[in-house]
Amino acid sequence: MDKETEEQIKELQMLEQNLQAIMMQKQAFQSEMSEIENAFEELEKTKDEVYKIIGNIMLKSSKETILKDLKEKREIIALRVKALDSQEKSFSDHTDELRKKVLSKIKKE
Repeated sequence: MDKETEEQIKELQMLEQNLQAIMMQKQAFQSEMSEIENAFEELEKTKDEVYKIIGNIMLKSSKETILKDLKEKREIIALRVKALDSQEKSFSDHTDELRKKVLSKIKKE
């Protein structure tokens, strides 16, 4: 196997590791988004007093304030997931292209 092919295999391995890291980050954000959605739904249902946990303390807060905070957090996470989707597609496309090149070279040898 020539040196160029070996370098491409190393690059392919790095791309696959980066792709896996991106997918893990995306999964974590999607999980957080799910938690936010659940909190949002429960908050919409309640007519009782609401509290917000900040660090190690729980503070009474207005429902509107917490809804606003959750909406902002949801928007930020949605933007992050969108950015990760874009990165994932880019890495995936590049990985597929490089994998085809490497396999083609290996088959020729």
